[in-house]
Amino acid sequence: MSNAYDNAILYSDYFLSKVIDFLRPYSREYETTMIYMSDHGESLGENGVYLHGLPYFMAPDTQTNIGAFMWFGEKTIEKDINITQLKSNANKKYSHDNLFHTLLNLFEVKTKLYNPEKDILHDVEKK
Repeated sequence: MSNAYDNAILYSDYFLSKVIDFLRPYSREYETTMIYMSDHGESLGENGVYLHGLPYFMAPDTQTNIGAFMWFGEKTIEKDINITQLKSNANKKYSHDNLFHTLLNLFEVKTKLYNPEKDILHDVEKK
């Protein structure tokens, strides 16, 4: 099971590198961004727990703490994002709830549903 999981991680890494390779040539002319956020973590036998089927209140951290990262093209960084501030936020805790609000902001969607407090990029934008 661990080997299958490791291979899935390896292939995800490969796929995401291909997405970045695809976006990079457009990153000077267009605002390019890639956000990856896993849907859930996985238990690989820690304390006898396997897979990801436990209810949230009793799930171990390996199921609720997920992998996520963002990649920004050159124009996006130069125009919109304070990279120094973004790096200082790297260890903050975020959840899937933050994704919705972050995407609304990135796509410049104006709606009453948008909550800047839940936007991962709200405090790193160049004003």
